[in-house]
Amino acid sequence: MLEAVDEEPVDVVAVADAPAAVLDALPASEPITVQRPRGVVRSAFHLLGRCLRGTFWTATWLFGAASLMVGLAVLAALPVLQFLSLGYLLESGGRVARSGRIRDGFIGIYRAALLGAIVLGSWLLLLPVRIVSGFAQSAEIIDPGGRAAIGWRIGLFALIGAIIAVFLVIALVAVFLNVRLRRDGRPRGSYYAEARDAVWKLVMSLRLPYYFWLGFRGFVGAMIWLVLPITLIALGRINNPVAPLVGFFGAFLLAIVLLYLPFLQMRLSKTNRLSAVFGIRAVRADFKRAPWASAFALIITLLFAIPLYLLKIEIVPREAEWLPSLVFIVFIFPARLLTGWALGRAGKRTAPRHWFFRWTGRLPLLPATAFYVLIIFFTQYTSWNGVWSLYEQHAFLVPVPFFGM
Repeated sequence: MLEAVDEEPVDVVAVADAPAAVLDALPASEPITVQRPRGVVRSAFHLLGRCLRGTFWTATWLFGAASLMVGLAVLAALPVLQFLSLGYLLESGGRVARSGRIRDGFIGIYRAALLGAIVLGSWLLLLPVRIVSGFAQSAEIIDPGGRAAIGWRIGLFALIGAIIAVFLVIALVAVFLNVRLRRDGRPRGSYYAEARDAVWKLVMSLRLPYYFWLGFRGFVGAMIWLVLPITLIALGRINNPVAPLVGFFGAFLLAIVLLYLPFLQMRLSKTNRLSAVFGIRAVRADFKRAPWASAFALIITLLFAIPLYLLKIEIVPREAEWLPSLVFIVFIFPARLLTGWALGRAGKRTAPRHWFFRWTGRLPLLPATAFYVLIIFFTQYTSWNGVWSLYEQHAFLVPVPFFGM
């Protein structure tokens, strides 16, 4: 008969601290396993880090998109530099047309975030100077040559000197580090050269000549199509019995041109060839392969161009020119992306769609273009520039109404 043997509990800590000989003497059939706690805390920190990184990059992307819109609006309000803004819009739609993905149209968002941060930081740095300068001017107006005016002026000079001193200290520290700092026993390299190369790389990555040339060609191609019908509409105002017929014929031609022009411009950007702006057959073939997408893109383009005409009733002050341009960018940028998206969908198909989709896609086009032409016709009576406003087709050209003809 077997007798029960009392087993004493094994102290894990004592076993862990025992000599190797004692550990070797333990029975091999009874291995000691120490349960390690699961990495719950580590997983929680990992998840928190991912959430923080995602929030940071999302905020950076949103800030870059806002900076990009403001930058394009400022460029759109400046003569000649407007072609950069138009070129960017065309390139965005062209990339979407080549890939078929809307996200490919958001070009340079993180570079725009970097430039926007630099501009915002400079603005915040100079904000105290502007505030003190305003107080100094007000004090000078209230009491010219008075004690308060002199004090504010001295404070302004002292603040400017302090900012200059900060920049000089930063420059001296950079020079000192450039001379003294070593890494692995070797010179770190020239900070000036690194900064110069980084700035040059950033400037070259902006591709300003390319966007300017693309915008200029897009402007020329659109003007070739628009100049004749718009001129005929303008001639309809002259005092002549046949003038109304000429104006009506010009409106009819403009409605026909509007059916093709957004897609012709986008094909120019897609192929990077000016001859593509005359490819009517290619546009018709693209419409057959994606009729509803093309119709939706055209309607949105015309619809989003209408609100800006309300801003042309009164002349815009020069210091606020970029604000209407911001409205222009915010409305036209999605229209360009949708136009490129329609061409991208057409490029992925080889055969035309069923006749039902083709004909139902054509139904809303004529009413949409007719309504847009009607709005265009009455802008010559409501716009500050009169009949010249007919040539200010900001849906296809640069926003010329904000710097004058």
